[in-house]
Amino acid sequence: MQQHRLSPGPLLDDRGRLEQAGWAAAEIRSYDRTRISASRLRIKEWDYYCLISDPPVSDRSGTDPSGTAGPVGLAVTVADNGYLGLVGVSWLDLAAGTEVTENKLIPFPLGRMRMPSTADAGDVVVHRGAVRVEFRHETGRRRLIIDHPGFDAGRGLSGELLLESPADDRMVIATPFPRASKAFYYNQKINCLPAAGTVTVRGVRHEFDGASAFAVLDWGRGVWTYDNTWYWGSASGLHEGTRFGFNIGYGFGDTTAATENMLFHDGVAHKLDRVHFHRPHGTFDGGPWRFTSSDSRFEMDFEPIVDRAADVNALAVRSTQHQVFGRYSGHVLLDDGTRLEVENLLGFAEEVRNRW
Repeated sequence: MQQHRLSPGPLLDDRGRLEQAGWAAAEIRSYDRTRISASRLRIKEWDYYCLISDPPVSDRSGTDPSGTAGPVGLAVTVADNGYLGLVGVSWLDLAAGTEVTENKLIPFPLGRMRMPSTADAGDVVVHRGAVRVEFRHETGRRRLIIDHPGFDAGRGLSGELLLESPADDRMVIATPFPRASKAFYYNQKINCLPAAGTVTVRGVRHEFDGASAFAVLDWGRGVWTYDNTWYWGSASGLHEGTRFGFNIGYGFGDTTAATENMLFHDGVAHKLDRVHFHRPHGTFDGGPWRFTSSDSRFEMDFEPIVDRAADVNALAVRSTQHQVFGRYSGHVLLDDGTRLEVENLLGFAEEVRNRW
């Protein structure tokens, strides 16, 4: 398929319609909420960070409560989805194959959560009861602060992490929706952010080392139609000592102009064509997934570890999520034809249906 590159300019025209559909490797279209002409109930804005620590076996300290006992993950969401806001925190013990997810709902925020208009500036600060989540920008890095004393039946979760934010390529896509002229999705996925800091869960301190822990930011802004199902996969880590990751997916509107499939190697994006998700029939984590691409540049098997399943049901608004964490193995081809063999790279693949 023809992949259309975005050019610089505003995201929306004076009528609140998408100026241009396509992809870029940087935030070159400017998002302005005041240009939207749709109902505030239809506007969806979120920041989602997922961090995975996968220390080498030689660096793990077993059951030592002051150290790192195998791979772990942290996922934090702040979303203003018009009808409903959400603050979500998930902790994943990928060695044990367990997860805990807790969501705090905020009725009818309608823009009052003041989500930033760019992925590169502006802070997200939310206090909901005893839960505090902060995403703060600093020069060359991002600071995440989470304090959730009631997490996991009062066992608690708190942490502070610094994400290095190098001037890498990223996945940027602007997509329309069929038969909905005022609907659009503007999305950025920023992979391979080295993450360092500590997270204390149930009184156990977990260290994140920037040499073995990496984050992805999913930054989404848009006007969505009511009922959608999307597929998303992502991984960030190292390949032979070089930062490597990828973003794959579909279901985020009309991707005729461009897909969001992209490899990242040493900070450089390599654009892919269509990637197909082959989920095991009748299950999410009961068998391996398979991924193939129309250009034969992304061929992967995915071995599930744990399904982070959630069903947020608030009458007219419902989100049914299966974010499966596991390990990718296979091969990819960079733009110059270089073949990278990938083995046991931690990441996730998901299927999400939103009626919102």
